[in-house]
Amino acid sequence: MMSDTSFDIPLSKEERRLLAVAHEVCREVVVPLRAELDESGEFPEAAFEKFREAGLFKAPFDGEYDGFGMHPLMPILIAEALGEYCLGIGTIFGTTTFLFPLPLLLGGTPEQRRKYLPGLAGGRWHASFAMTEPEAGSDITSLKTVAVKKGDRYVLNGTKKWITNAGRADLYCVVALTDRGKDPRAGMSCFIVERGTPGLSFGKLENKLGLRCVPNRPVILKDVEVPEESLVGGKPNGGFALAFRSLSRGRCMVAALGVGLAAGAYKEAARYTHRRKQFGRRVSDFQVVQHMLADMLVKIETARALTYKAAWHALVLNHPEASRYAAMAKYYSSEIAMQVATDALQLHGGCGFVKESPVEKMFRDAKVLSIYEGTSQMLKNQIAATAITDARRAG
Repeated sequence: MMSDTSFDIPLSKEERRLLAVAHEVCREVVVPLRAELDESGEFPEAAFEKFREAGLFKAPFDGEYDGFGMHPLMPILIAEALGEYCLGIGTIFGTTTFLFPLPLLLGGTPEQRRKYLPGLAGGRWHASFAMTEPEAGSDITSLKTVAVKKGDRYVLNGTKKWITNAGRADLYCVVALTDRGKDPRAGMSCFIVERGTPGLSFGKLENKLGLRCVPNRPVILKDVEVPEESLVGGKPNGGFALAFRSLSRGRCMVAALGVGLAAGAYKEAARYTHRRKQFGRRVSDFQVVQHMLADMLVKIETARALTYKAAWHALVLNHPEASRYAAMAKYYSSEIAMQVATDALQLHGGCGFVKESPVEKMFRDAKVLSIYEGTSQMLKNQIAATAITDARRAG
């Protein structure tokens, strides 16, 4: 299902080799572990140790930050590869290597990039993006966390919720209000908070339907003092635009994870229906099954093409409509991932409804794709708003 891409992405031999290595490591390490990790909820440290050895953490970063300096779409292609085998591991990896670094890459100072990015590229640190709050999910303008200037430091207070990698991450990008007298869009800032900073603590680990190896906890900031150098970009009140641009690009990664999960579920269904016999025939010989498999394939290829187009606009062209395509890709990929996982489970019959079946886990994991990093409903609002704007411009 990968990686002769429909967009003919011009990858080097080294880049193609690394993608092949990503699949190989996942087959050898992730596949044997994923059911156990799902059951126990343990952090997949053994898998990440193999990722470090294989150089996967270096793929998304430039050479000046100890990375490989590969094609801008490599993070997307690796996310797709990881999503095929375990969405939880792909989510942890993507948050550390792609979502957290984006504010630094888009608006950080050279000193901030040099301080933090090499540690991420070496796989020495995990990271987290802390924006969502109990009353500020899709509506980020309802943010309550504040950062007050105190001499040459900022004091942060507030509570974040549903934060990926919380408690395990070494670095946190925290979005907070730095000017409560302004519209929240004009008064937000991003800060880097290091694990172990006094006043930084974590709430109860969430017991989730899927992504069970991913630690999600509240992040609690109580009089957390950070130096001015922790303010991303060095100037206050630019955090809304920075967070929006980061999330738009991050949605390309989530779309790729969705494509990967759908591809993995399809492959499981294709293998099972080829092996399974009923009424003296292979299940895959029945036309109704063939039509289901055909629909799954078309959805996957459509989602992949849209995801690559969105990523090209965001990560290569830095196109002004990048957020529009990212919303489309994330919305569509997350929806078809759930549909394909559902059909894959259906094609397994009763065998798909038990824990021993990989599609049972994929089915549970897939649901979160239409929720995190922007719900499907919110993204449809965004897509519709761009369509209405186009119509007005056309007269």
